[in-house]
Amino acid sequence: MSGFDSSAFLASCSGRPGVYRMFDAEAKLLYVGKAKNLKKRLASYFRKVGQAPKTAALVARIAQVETTITANETEALLLEQTLIKQWRPPYNILLRDDKSYPYVFLSSGDFPRLSIHRGAKKEMGRYFGPYPSAGAIRESLSLLQKAFFVRQCEDSYYRNRTRPCLQYQIKRCKAPCVNLVKPEEYAEDVRHSVMFLEGRSNALAEELSKNMEKAAMALDFERAAEIRDQIGILRRVQDQQSMEGGSGNVDIVSAVVSPGGACVHLISVRSGRVLGSKNFFPQVAIEESVSDVLQAFLEQYYLSSMERDLPAELIVNAVHEDFGTLISAVVELRDVELIITHRVRGTRARWQQLALTNAEQALGARLASRQHLAARFQALAEALEMDEQPSRLECFDISHSSGEATVASCVVFGPEGPLKSDYRRYNIEGVTAGDDYAAMHQALSRRFRKAAEGEGKLPDILLVDGGKGQLNMAREVLQELAVPDLILLGVAKGVTRKPGLETLYLNDAAHEFTLPGDSPALHLIQQVRDEAHRFAITGHRARRGKARTTSTLEGVAGIGPKRRRELLKHFGGLQELSRASLDEIAKAPGISKKLAESIYAALHSE
Repeated sequence: MSGFDSSAFLASCSGRPGVYRMFDAEAKLLYVGKAKNLKKRLASYFRKVGQAPKTAALVARIAQVETTITANETEALLLEQTLIKQWRPPYNILLRDDKSYPYVFLSSGDFPRLSIHRGAKKEMGRYFGPYPSAGAIRESLSLLQKAFFVRQCEDSYYRNRTRPCLQYQIKRCKAPCVNLVKPEEYAEDVRHSVMFLEGRSNALAEELSKNMEKAAMALDFERAAEIRDQIGILRRVQDQQSMEGGSGNVDIVSAVVSPGGACVHLISVRSGRVLGSKNFFPQVAIEESVSDVLQAFLEQYYLSSMERDLPAELIVNAVHEDFGTLISAVVELRDVELIITHRVRGTRARWQQLALTNAEQALGARLASRQHLAARFQALAEALEMDEQPSRLECFDISHSSGEATVASCVVFGPEGPLKSDYRRYNIEGVTAGDDYAAMHQALSRRFRKAAEGEGKLPDILLVDGGKGQLNMAREVLQELAVPDLILLGVAKGVTRKPGLETLYLNDAAHEFTLPGDSPALHLIQQVRDEAHRFAITGHRARRGKARTTSTLEGVAGIGPKRRRELLKHFGGLQELSRASLDEIAKAPGISKKLAESIYAALHSE
């Protein structure tokens, strides 16, 4: 086995769709793959038992894994194919690049079939494409088959059937081979399939929505449910192609800064195709802004090497006053005109957002790595003058909306990272609305009562998010329950409430102190506190939503009953709306980009 720490990597891996790349110790690309859920897919490689020989051989060589998040699975597929074609990794299944792209073929006749076609177009019928890969076609055909039941069997098989095959039994075909479907009904399914293959999916969805409504009005609920499922399938297979759309040569550069580090993510687009992406982790001070980090990166990256490929345009996520100077330097050194753009729309806006998302994910994963955390734990031990390094930190936080649905969170960290199996939430009952002190008292009492009875583990350090009041409340609880000695640390935001300016209280309000903004110990405290805050908010929102027993959309400003009804009708239900990407929501009638962002945020608040 390689020295790759899979558990640390998986602990911070995203569960979103995307592409992953596996490298060996010499930084050579071994394998490129796509996943609907990156975390689940990558976890399957690192099972202790049951690995196939090829997979085991691959895993034994892995020294590094990089991921690129995409907006949906289709985009992941397109990017995966681009990377495989460019790098031809040894552990991928490689096809001979004969420049023969696959098409979807719809045959002629009364009961036409859908199939994959390569080569010369000799047969009578219609051809749709080309597609980036046969895999992309198979996925589309599979979902179309579920939606419209158009046959995909060979003509020789079709002509010799005397009874329905298995495809009919599992509702993937209407058995035209034995005349179990009327020609008119089959022709309608073929027409709908053609509409989708021609890219008229919005018009198709509108037509199906009207048909669903008609069926419901006629009390034919079984037919309405069938159409609803068809709409759902179509939404899932719609190809946004934001990873392949657009034109020209562009680099998209996004920077993010967090206590303890920074990340710059670069996506290279040439001739409108995304060729790949890369993360950079410049060493920065705590006070550096996003624009400063971005400017320093652009200067070093594009001016340090004359051989480095320079596109005609850079798309960035922040503006710096020295961009003009950088452009002048590029013109002088490289004799190339350069444009730096910040405000973009359409496909380029999607590229920009993807670069930012990947930068945030990469930085989060890096900061959560065991190596970094171990160093932070050691720094915290030194800052608190502890005899030995702590092995368990717990942090409590309170979340509510004007006293409604109060939830307390408890998150646990060790040198190996967050111990999510030990996370706990406490629904607070019987306290005055908005009384954070009483809520904190109840949560701590419930947590440490069991510990005082000998159940569970005690933390080495107890963090309390708040000032002197929360700290004193925690001390009172620990004294009441006679909890064995542990270090109590209160974390209060400074006057400006900016990260790096927190005031800390050790054991009591009298021992007040601060840590430097670039202190790894402070970064650890901030990381644990922010995680407790996130976990509390998530629990509060879930409890509030359950208590209200209303649609998630009702809390979105700008979404009234009529618009909510139209939106659900457009997508075929709340479930499909939840599956939709931000761009798909924005394409719905009457939904602006800003409103789509609010809807997407409300549906994915977890």
